[in-house]
Amino acid sequence: MSAPDQTLRLQTALLPGGWAEDVTVTMRNGRFVDVAPGAAPEGAESVSGIAVPGMANLHSHAFQRGMAGLAERRAAHHDSFWTWRETMYRFLARLSPDHVEAIAAQAYVEMLESGFTSVGEFHYLHHDPDGAPYGNPAEMGARIAAAARETGLGLTLLPVYYAQGGFGGAAPAPDQRRFICELDHYASLVEASRKALKDLPDARLGIAPHSLRAVTPDDLSALLARRHEGPIHIHVAEQIREVEDCLDWSGSRPVDWLLDNAPVDASWTLIHATHMSDEEIDRLARSGAVAGLCPVTEASLGDGIFEGVAYREAGGWIGVGTDSNIRVSLADELSTLEYGQRLRDRARNRFAVEPGSTGRQIFDAALAGGAQALDRDSGAIAPGHWADLVVLDGDHPALVAASGDAILDAWIFAGDKSCVSQVWSAGRHVVRAGRHIAMDAVARRYARTMRDLAA
Repeated sequence: MSAPDQTLRLQTALLPGGWAEDVTVTMRNGRFVDVAPGAAPEGAESVSGIAVPGMANLHSHAFQRGMAGLAERRAAHHDSFWTWRETMYRFLARLSPDHVEAIAAQAYVEMLESGFTSVGEFHYLHHDPDGAPYGNPAEMGARIAAAARETGLGLTLLPVYYAQGGFGGAAPAPDQRRFICELDHYASLVEASRKALKDLPDARLGIAPHSLRAVTPDDLSALLARRHEGPIHIHVAEQIREVEDCLDWSGSRPVDWLLDNAPVDASWTLIHATHMSDEEIDRLARSGAVAGLCPVTEASLGDGIFEGVAYREAGGWIGVGTDSNIRVSLADELSTLEYGQRLRDRARNRFAVEPGSTGRQIFDAALAGGAQALDRDSGAIAPGHWADLVVLDGDHPALVAASGDAILDAWIFAGDKSCVSQVWSAGRHVVRAGRHIAMDAVARRYARTMRDLAA
């Protein structure tokens, strides 16, 4: 999907210096090249509504959009993340490359319609149902790239290295055979993934050691030694059992172990990091890494509540992601992040670190952290940045009387995706009047896929 040069006249826009009226933006080669209040040149397209920077979705497993709702049945035993994972394994056992592409396109349409303009795809479904590599090692990653190309969503592809079934090099389970790599195969996978992204001008490529339970210390060191550039993402400390198992294996908690044994810095994103000690919170904040939070999924799985107040007060970076894609909604991710803090602390407006709008402070934090996590020049309506732009409907009932930062408070805490009117991703105008331009075709293919999987 190409991005033509455009000049827009924005009625209201959130710029790095604050809110402004009558702003003219020029997009060229998918980037903002000029942003200024003032008279619009002849031929500029007038855009009514409220323009804000597009948000990065820093953590997604796109294929899981197809299993949303399948794990909402109580079993005879105690339900947990680990029993949910069994449902996930059964679902993915039948997925073909065509299925994955169709499901990813549906998820990406929904992301764009809710205000996300880019995604970090933490991609670990590599092999065929028997665990054999495809002829193209990145066959599944190429399907993710095809879905991003069709929908116009910015993509940071994060091929996952997954080699073990538990801490200490435990053998993987049969249900994990579609994930498993060894180091040389993973190197081929990364190079094939790079080729799959070659015609996506704003795509980025990183690496993703799945977790400390799935990667041995030696393999982690080898992965980092082979890395050339790009972001590094890893799951860590999502579950209490994971913390306990890490202590049994190493004598350290997961975040402490990672900070002690890997060069964690601003190129890293630690997904979840839900269960940290006070010392881990301070250390992670000082590292400059991003804590990748997925509040809706973490609530769905019963993971626990991230210590957001302490982490923000320590100066830590955060971003948000949709993870399992059980509900794809930017407003829901941000409001659930705040509401978790309120429920734990039995107090209000917890995620704001200073007096003022809670919505604005959460939005700004997630913008900055998400852009850093995806290694993407975005997060601001400013020259040099990718032209990631979301326009909210100023006449929407949730927004109609709002101005300034109260717009973000209203959207996040009283609105939903229906507030989103138009979206540009790297200059690609993909959502108009609240609907993705390819929504009908994508939805039909998704419906066929789901009926096929249900047969």
